[in-house]
Amino acid sequence: MTRGASAGLLLAAGGGSRLGAPKALVELDGERLVDRGVRLLREGGCHPVVVVLGAADAQVRGAVVVRNPDWRTGMGSSLRTGLAALPGDAERVVIALADQPSIGPRAVLRLVEAARLGASVAVATYAGRRRNPVLVAREHFAEVAGLAVGDTGARAFLRAHPELVVEVPCDDVGDPADIDTPGDLAAWRRRRG
Repeated sequence: MTRGASAGLLLAAGGGSRLGAPKALVELDGERLVDRGVRLLREGGCHPVVVVLGAADAQVRGAVVVRNPDWRTGMGSSLRTGLAALPGDAERVVIALADQPSIGPRAVLRLVEAARLGASVAVATYAGRRRNPVLVAREHFAEVAGLAVGDTGARAFLRAHPELVVEVPCDDVGDPADIDTPGDLAAWRRRRG
């Protein structure tokens, strides 16, 4: 797989129960998390970018928005919804989460480059731990979707096929910390201030 399109998929459907508001609409430095995630994927070379929304309803420039009516069941249903919405010419997808605003586009670029070098599955690592984003080739979409249940996204597929996974170190191009609580949000703002 040396040619073809790399689509982006941003999972942004959650209600943010611990945060007290849908994460997609939270603003950091005047930019909503959903817009920041779209920018991450586009600057990382992904086109088109599909955004899965659920708890929040929003217009998102530069992306195709799809709604997950089952968003309350967890990330798995959002991943399935997003994979089903990808165009047929997308040979691979880079999957990112809206609540990790400190991941940089160079992490996405590194995953896409790993695919160009032959990887069909690539995962960003930080301090040796697998996190996001994750790249998956089309040939695996059906199995990834089939294993995505509850609040499990692509993790079950990655565990089932360790021989496929290419780990891509991204320590120097971002921080995978989630914004899950008001404390996380306050800490992120302090670090930026």
